[in-house]
Amino acid sequence: MITLCKTWLRETDRNYLLFLLASIFLGIGQSVDGATLTNYLKENFQMLIVQRSALEFPRELPGLLVVLVIGSLYSLGDIKIAVVANLLAALGMFSLGLIPPEYSFLVVAIFIYSMGQHIYMPLSNSIGMSFATSKEFGKKLGQLSAANTAALVISSAVLWALFKFLHISYTTSFSIGAVSFIIAALLLSKIKSTQTVKGTTRFIFRKEYGLYYWLCILFGARKQIFITFGPWVLVDVFKEDVSTMALLFFIISVMGIFVKPFIGHLIDKVGEKFLLNSEAVLFFFVCLGYAFAEDLFRPTYALLCANACYILDQTLSSISMARATYLRKIAVIQSDVSPTLSLGTSIDHIVTMFLPIIGGLVWYNNGSQGYKYVFLGGAVIAVINFISTSFIKIKQVDPT
Repeated sequence: MITLCKTWLRETDRNYLLFLLASIFLGIGQSVDGATLTNYLKENFQMLIVQRSALEFPRELPGLLVVLVIGSLYSLGDIKIAVVANLLAALGMFSLGLIPPEYSFLVVAIFIYSMGQHIYMPLSNSIGMSFATSKEFGKKLGQLSAANTAALVISSAVLWALFKFLHISYTTSFSIGAVSFIIAALLLSKIKSTQTVKGTTRFIFRKEYGLYYWLCILFGARKQIFITFGPWVLVDVFKEDVSTMALLFFIISVMGIFVKPFIGHLIDKVGEKFLLNSEAVLFFFVCLGYAFAEDLFRPTYALLCANACYILDQTLSSISMARATYLRKIAVIQSDVSPTLSLGTSIDHIVTMFLPIIGGLVWYNNGSQGYKYVFLGGAVIAVINFISTSFIKIKQVDPT
């Protein structure tokens, strides 16, 4: 095994290895966000669902602005912009651990952290695919995602133990995440400039990518379930504590080690259409599970059902890489990919900025049963998404 590892290290491109290591440290930072943020907001700020959903506006605003930010920095190239993104994420996460429990300070810290995260999102796929041939996009993204997920597994397990037995503060956990983002930025900065893709066009909008843009809008609506409302229903309705949320995140991460590479494999074998169709069907049942678990089962089993929905919901989000490979395969020219992924991120955030506020008001105004209407709305989105992904067509031509 050691010999195989040494051989693999010798044969692996240095730039790709650095990017792989950066993905690992990104996983550590992301585990802090995924495992602790919801409980942090509930416990330190005593938020109601209306306040929590309103926070999605400053959290998602960077996603709308990202196409402008990346466009203004486009001459630096993908790698250097990615370095800046991770430094911003580190600053924002470190600030979360230091600010007093005042909403205005929280908005600023969340905005900075989210700006870093959203700048990096489209770049990660673009950079990752730059290391692959046209027939291995899914495989390469799956490998990178698996490395990231392995880090999520270890770090979420450590976080669970730290919260469960040492009762660490949120300041400590956010500091751990911030340091991880800084290390990721340093690793990215070591990638040789020859790997950096410099764009000549800031923004790309072509009619050929119309379905991709529409899928981005639907994904923007869909992702609020696993970002905002799914975790909140566990913490607010089912009263899950931070150690339990960290444990759930650990389970999700363990599953991701196997699921994400398998998704990458399926992208190459059965195609994006099949995967995105399947995701829509499964998401439909996830929403129904969230909505009716309390009605269908006794409390203990209802909690298990809600937790299972949360795990499946988070796992299904990995299929979003299929949208990136779909764009890469239909791209008119290769240089379209990075700016179009950035534009897609901005487009989906047109929805994510405002939909959570509407969902939060629906939840709040309908009392203890209000969350059911939110998840029924998610089920409707799943149906629309299924119909839309059925129109996917890919010509097997590699753009030049």
